[in-house]
Amino acid sequence: MEEQTHTRNFHDKYYKALLLIPVALLILSFVYISYFYTQTGDFINKDISLTGGTSVTIYDKVSAAELKQELSSKLQDVNTRAIYDIVTREQKAVILETRTDGDEARIILEDYLGYNLTSENSSFEFTGSSLSESFYKQLLIAILIAFVFMAIIVFIIFRTFIPSMAVILSAFADIIMTLAVADLLGMRMSTAGIVAFLMLIGYSVDTDILLTTRLLKRHEGSLNQRIFGAFKTGMTMTLTSLAAVIVCLFIVRSFSIVLTQIFTILTIGLLFDIINTWITNVSVLKWYVKYKEKKNAI
Repeated sequence: MEEQTHTRNFHDKYYKALLLIPVALLILSFVYISYFYTQTGDFINKDISLTGGTSVTIYDKVSAAELKQELSSKLQDVNTRAIYDIVTREQKAVILETRTDGDEARIILEDYLGYNLTSENSSFEFTGSSLSESFYKQLLIAILIAFVFMAIIVFIIFRTFIPSMAVILSAFADIIMTLAVADLLGMRMSTAGIVAFLMLIGYSVDTDILLTTRLLKRHEGSLNQRIFGAFKTGMTMTLTSLAAVIVCLFIVRSFSIVLTQIFTILTIGLLFDIINTWITNVSVLKWYVKYKEKKNAI
C-alpha cells in the first residue's frame, strides 16, 4: 500500500514531464523516416511483392549467404533466405528474390548451380511491377480508410475532442514508431507487412479505449485508482498478446517469412503501445480530467 502511494505521488508530480519520452520517440521516428525517404525515395524498403520481380525456390541445400554474395552483381536487388524443417531444423530449400526478369534469372542461376532448373527441383513466380504498384497503393488506401473509420468510432464513443484525440494520437504514434524501427532494421516490407500494420491499429486502440472509458465514464474511486485499475487490466491484455506473438515468432521464423514479418511488426508495435498508452494517453487524460475537475469546482 505504501509503495502504491509512493508511485501515485510520483506520477502526480511528474506525469506531464513523462510526456517528453514518447514525444522524443515520435520526433526521432519522423526524423529517421524522413531521412530514409530521402535515401530510398520511399517510406519503406519494399520486397518484390510490392515492386514486382521474380521469386525462385530451389529445393536443394544451397547456401543462401553464398548465393546472394555470388549473384548480387549479376541479378538486380537480390535477397535470399533458407527454409528449414520446424522439427529437425534441416534445410529444405532456398528462396531467392530479385527484380530481374524470370528468364534471365533462370539462365544466371543455372550457370551458377551447374544444372538445369526444372519443376521438380525448383519453382518460379513472377509478379509484374504495375500490378505490384497498384496493390501497394490499394493497401495504403486500406490502412488510411481503417484509420479514419477508427477515428470516427472513437469520436462517436467519447464525444469529446481531447480524449478522442489522445486515443487517435496513441494509435498513430504506434504505427509511426513501428515503421521507423522496421526501416532501421532493414526489413523488406511485403504485402503481409502492410497487413500487419492494419492489425496493429486494432491492437493499439483496445487498451486506449479501455483506459479512456475507465477514466471518463466511471466514477468509482479516485482518479489514480481508476488509472491503476485500468493499468492492471490493460497490461494483462497487452502482455498476453505479446507473449503469444513472441512464441509464434520463434516458431515460424525458420520456415515462413510472411508470418515472421507479421509477428515481428506486431511485437514492435505492442512494445510501443505500452509506452503510448500508459505514458502518452494516461498523461493527456489525467491532465484533461484534472482540468475539468478544477473548472467545475470554480
